[in-house]
Amino acid sequence: MKKQIFSLMIMLATFAFVVSCGDDDPVQTASCSDGIQNGDETGVDCGGSACQPCTSSDLTGEITTEVTLDASVTYKLTGAYVVQNGGILRIPAGTKIEATGGTSSYIAVAQGGKIFVDGNKDNPVVMTSGNSSPAPKNWGGLVVCGKAPTNVGSTATSEVAGLAYGGSDVNDNSGSIRYLRIEYTGATFNSSKEFNGLSLFGVGAGTTVEYVQSFEGGDDGIEFFGGTVNGKYLVATNSGDDSIDFADGWAGTGEYWYISGSAKAGIEGSNNGENGDAAPVTNATLKNITVVGPVTEAALFFKEGGGKFTIDNFYISGTNLGVKVKSSDAQAGTRIENGDLVMTNVQFADNTADFELTDYTGANQNFIVQGVTSGAGNGAAAPDWTAGWTRGLSNSGVTKENLAGEVTGDVTLNAAIEYQLTSAFVVKEGGKLTIPAGTTIKATGGTSAYIAVAQGGQIFVEGTATEPVVMTSGSASPAPKDWGGLVLCGKAPTNVGSVATSEVAGLTYGGTDVNDNSGSIKYLRVEYTGATFNSSKEFNGLSLFGVGAGTTVEYVQSFEGGDDGIEFFGGTVNGKYLVATNSGDDSIDFADGWAGTGEYWYISGSAKAGIEGSNNGDNGDAMPVTNATLKNITVVGTVTEGALFFKEGGGTFTVDNFFISGVNLGVKVKSTDTEAGVRIENGDLVMTNVQFDSSTADFKITDYSGTAGSSFLTEGTATGAGNGAAAPTWAAGWTRGL
Repeated sequence: MKKQIFSLMIMLATFAFVVSCGDDDPVQTASCSDGIQNGDETGVDCGGSACQPCTSSDLTGEITTEVTLDASVTYKLTGAYVVQNGGILRIPAGTKIEATGGTSSYIAVAQGGKIFVDGNKDNPVVMTSGNSSPAPKNWGGLVVCGKAPTNVGSTATSEVAGLAYGGSDVNDNSGSIRYLRIEYTGATFNSSKEFNGLSLFGVGAGTTVEYVQSFEGGDDGIEFFGGTVNGKYLVATNSGDDSIDFADGWAGTGEYWYISGSAKAGIEGSNNGENGDAAPVTNATLKNITVVGPVTEAALFFKEGGGKFTIDNFYISGTNLGVKVKSSDAQAGTRIENGDLVMTNVQFADNTADFELTDYTGANQNFIVQGVTSGAGNGAAAPDWTAGWTRGLSNSGVTKENLAGEVTGDVTLNAAIEYQLTSAFVVKEGGKLTIPAGTTIKATGGTSAYIAVAQGGQIFVEGTATEPVVMTSGSASPAPKDWGGLVLCGKAPTNVGSVATSEVAGLTYGGTDVNDNSGSIKYLRVEYTGATFNSSKEFNGLSLFGVGAGTTVEYVQSFEGGDDGIEFFGGTVNGKYLVATNSGDDSIDFADGWAGTGEYWYISGSAKAGIEGSNNGDNGDAMPVTNATLKNITVVGTVTEGALFFKEGGGTFTVDNFFISGVNLGVKVKSTDTEAGVRIENGDLVMTNVQFDSSTADFKITDYSGTAGSSFLTEGTATGAGNGAAAPTWAAGWTRGL
C-alpha cells in the first residue's frame, strides 16, 4: 500500500486490517482473504457483513500473536498497549503513533515479547503526543523488559508498566529498534515514579537499539535499568531530568550519543540506589559522546556507587561542571580511587566562567585525560548521522508524509511535517481540512496531483505574514505546470446553469446560496501550478467555482503558474490582497457571473492579460451577468492582451485606483465581441483614477473602436495596490519573487 497520511485514508474505508476493537482484544492484521470473519476465532466482532474487519485506528490492549502496523495509518494510542510473552509487534518505516491519556498511555514489551521498529533515516517511526498543543509529560513512553541480569534481584518489577524484568540470559532478544523518535513523554505518577522516553529494563544483548531520539521528554530521555543491551546512535534533546541514564548493573556499550538541553545531568551513571556495592556492578563502555550544555548537575554524574566506566572521545560544551561526584557517595569515591573511572580524550569547549573539571575532592584527580576530540561526530554541532530523522537539531530533517485520498471528517495537518501530495486530495461534503501556519505541501504527479474542496466541504488555510502556508512543486527542478493547484467548489450562483461540473477535478458547483461558506484561506502561496490536460483544460493556481460570500480569500499569491494565477468561475466570494506573479496565461481571471469585490491586487509578469474579466464564453448575455467591483489594483509589466481584457460579454465592472505600468495596452476589447461593446456603450464599464506609468512607445489606452471610445476610463493619480508599481507593504514576508 502506498504510504499515505492516516487521517485522510481512514476516511476511505478501504483498509484491510484490524487494529483493536477493545482493551482486551488481540490486535490482528486481517483481510477477507485471510479468512477473518465477524465473530471468528480472533474474538474481534465489529458488526456488519460476514467479512468486515474492524477499522479502528486506536491502539490499546495486549498482543499475544504477531501484529504488523500500517505506515499509512496514524495510530491513536489511547491506553496501555502491551506486547506479552510470545507476542511480536512490527512497526514499519514512516509509522506515526499519537498518544493521549497521560500515565495510562504507553507501549510496553514484556519478557518474552518482541518489538521491531523498522524506521529509516528518511522515514523514522514517530511516537508522539496526540495533544493539539504537545508538551513534555503528555504521555508515558516506550518500555521494554528483558531477561538479562541486573543488580536489583533475580527478577524485579518495572517502576512503570508493572512488568517483570531481569534474569540470567545475557543474550536475551527483545527485538530491534532502529530510527525511532519519541516525543513529549515522561507522564508523572508521583515525584519518584515517572516515565522516560525509552526505558530498557534488563534488556539483553540480542536486542538492537540504534538511531533513537528522545525529544522534549519530561523525565529522562533514555534509561538503561541493568541488562546487557548496547545503545548506538542515541540522541536526547531537551530532557526534563537527565538525558541518558544507566544504572542497576548495566553492562553494555554506548557509542555515538549526542545530548543537548539536559535539565540536570547530560549522562547519569550509577550502580544501585539502595546499595552502591550491589553486584553485578554497572560496567559501561562509552565511545564518541557529545554533551552540549547548559546543565545544572554535570556533563557526567557518577553516582550511587558509580561502577566501572571506560569513556573515550568525550566532547563537552557549555557546561559549568564536567564530572559530578557527591562527597557523601563513599562507594563512588572508592571506585574512583581504585581506577574504575577512566576518561580519555576529553575535550571541554565554550564552558562557563566558573567551570570546574570535577567536584570530586579525593586523591585521584587523574581519571580525566584531556585531548582533542570529535565526540559524537562534529564536536558540539549535530553529527551527520542525525540528519533527516531527528527533530530540534541544526541539521534535523523534516518529517515527510504523503497526502492523497478523501477527507470526510475533521483533519488538521501538522506544520512540522512536509506533506507530499502524490495524487488527488479531496475534501468531500461534510469534511473539514485545516492547514496551520508554516505548513508546506510539495506536489508531484502533474494533473493527478491537486487539492480540491467539494460542495459542502471546507478548507481553513491559517497562514500568517511570517509563516504562510506553501503549496509547491516537489520536483528537484520546479517549473510551471508541475502539478494541478487548489480548487474550491461552492453553492453560489453562476451563469453556466443551476449546477455545473468544474473543468478540473470534475466536481459539481453552483446553486443559489450567495453566502455559502467553503472556509477561509489566508496567507497562502501556491507555486508552479497549471498542469495541462489539453489546450482548453488546464489547472490554475487557485480556482474558485461558484464559491460563496461566506468564504474568506485573502493574502493569496500564485507564483510561476503555468495557466491563470487565480480564477473566479461565478460565485459571490470576494478576493482581497491577492498577488499573481509570472502567470503563464492571465494573472487574475473572473467569469461566469462572478458577483464580487476585488481589493488590493498586485499583478506582475502576466503572459497574456493582467486581468481578464468576462461574462460567459458561450453566451455573452448569460444571466446573472458578471458584476465586479475592483479597488486598489496594480498591473506591472509587458502584457500581450492588455492590463484589463474585457471579453465574452464583459459584464458590469466598476474599477477605481488602478495603477498600470510598463504596458502597451490598457484595456482590450475584441471588435467581434458584440455583447461587450453593447455594455461599454451602456456605461457598464466604469474606470476611475487610472494611472499609466512607464508605458511602451506604442502604448494605447484601449483598442475599443466603438462610439464610446475610451470615455469609460478617467485618468488620475493612483496608488494601486499600495505603492504604485512597487510591491505593496502588505505583500512583505509571505510572498515570493517581488
